Amino acid sequence: MKKNLLSIIILALLIVNLVMTTVLMFSVVSTNAKTASLVGNVATVLQLDLTKDAQAAEAAGEVEVSIENTKVYDIVDEMIIPLKKAEDGKDHFAVLKVSLSMDIKDSGYKKYGETIAEKESLIKSEIIEVVSNYTADELHSNTDAVRQEILVKIQEVFDSKFIYKVSFSNIMIQ
Repeated sequence: MKKNLLSIIILALLIVNLVMTTVLMFSVVSTNAKTASLVGNVATVLQLDLTKDAQAAEAAGEVEVSIENTKVYDIVDEMIIPLKKAEDGKDHFAVLKVSLSMDIKDSGYKKYGETIAEKESLIKSEIIEVVSNYTADELHSNTDAVRQEILVKIQEVFDSKFIYKVSFSNIMIQ
C-alpha cells in the first residue's frame, strides 16, 4: 500500500510539473515574441537613422572613399589670409597649409584632376574668400565648418564632387 501511495504522489507531482512547464512555456514564448518584435522595431528605427545620417553626409559632401581611390593634392604655398576684424579691433591673420582629397574614380577627376595644378589660383581664391569672412575666434572654434564651406565652394567652381575633402595640414591663427 505504501508503494502505491508513493507512486500516486510521484504521478501527481509529475502531472503538476508538466502543467507548470506548459504554463511557463506559453508565457515565455509570448514574452519572447514581444521582445523579438520590439528588437526588430528598434533595429528598423536605427537603420532608418543610419540611412538618414548617410544621406545627410552625402548631401553635405562627406563621401566615403577608400584610401586606394584617393589622391591628395597639396597646395604648394602656405597661405597667409587676413581675417575679419573682431571686437578687439586688431588685425588677425591665418596661416594655412591646405590639402584636397580627390576621388580618382569620379568622372570629374578624369576631367580636372590631372590638371588641378593649373587651377590652383582659382582654388586659392575660393579659400581666401571663405576664410577671410571669419574672425580669429570663429575660425579657431569652427574649423570644420570652414573646411566644409571651402569644400562646397570648390565643388561649385569645378561643378563636380571629385574633391570630397579639404584638410588643413597646418593652421596657425595670430
